[in-house]
Order: sequence, then C-alpha cells, then structure tokens
Amino acid sequence: MPAIRTLSVLIVDDDDADSLIIEEALEASPMAPVIHRVADGVQALEYLRGAGTKRPDLILLDLNMPRMGGREVLAEIKNDADLKTIPVVVLTTSQAELDVMASYNHHANAFVTKPLELEAFENAVRQINRFYGDIAVLP
Repeated sequence: MPAIRTLSVLIVDDDDADSLIIEEALEASPMAPVIHRVADGVQALEYLRGAGTKRPDLILLDLNMPRMGGREVLAEIKNDADLKTIPVVVLTTSQAELDVMASYNHHANAFVTKPLELEAFENAVRQINRFYGDIAVLP
C-alpha cells in the first residue's frame, strides 16, 4: 500500500474569510495538508520563487486581488519552467465566461466560483488527492 503523502497547498487570496473557509475544507481532507497563505500575486510569486522554498503540490488562486491579480499570476506560473507543473485551482467570485476561458487557456486545472461551491471544491481536492495518493510516482 502506498504511503500517505501530505498535501502542500498555497492559498493566494486577499479575503481572510474566504481563506479560512478554504483552509477548513482542506483540513477535512485525508491528506492532512500543510497550508501556506499569501494575500496577492506579488507575494505568491515571491514565495514560489524564494530560495529554499519547497514547491507546493497545489495552488488555490483568486483572480481579483490587489497589486497583481490571479490572471497575471496564473500566466507567470504556467510560463515558468520550474512552476508550470503545479496544479492550479482558480477560486473566484467571477462567473464570467471570459474569466473561465482565460483561466483554462492559461492551463488552470479547475475553476470554482465563490461563494465556495463546496462540492466542486472538494471534488477538485479529491482528484488531486487521488493523483498524489494513488497514481503519482514519488521521488
């Protein structure tokens, strides 16, 4: 039986209340996630590119944030050879088709609207858990 792997998650969201709800949903996951939070895209990229920073297994990304929004962050992540394989779930209040299409065009792995559609969010987390827990070959 494969070893249970702890899921490392980076939450990029400027709304503390939303971040807390997301954390609670993740903590109910069987993979006992390690969670790191940042409030905007600039902080996210600084964290991801920081010397000695362990790469997260999953990024949960809001689109509408100060300084650097999620659209720009997603493009930066997916154009960076060291970061592009990290799964990104976009969590946003926007239901605009343009935002959905732009997110998938920049290779987001899922798009979930806020207020959080908990079932859709839990399904996305389950899919990632299944991949890391059952399928992925770990170093």
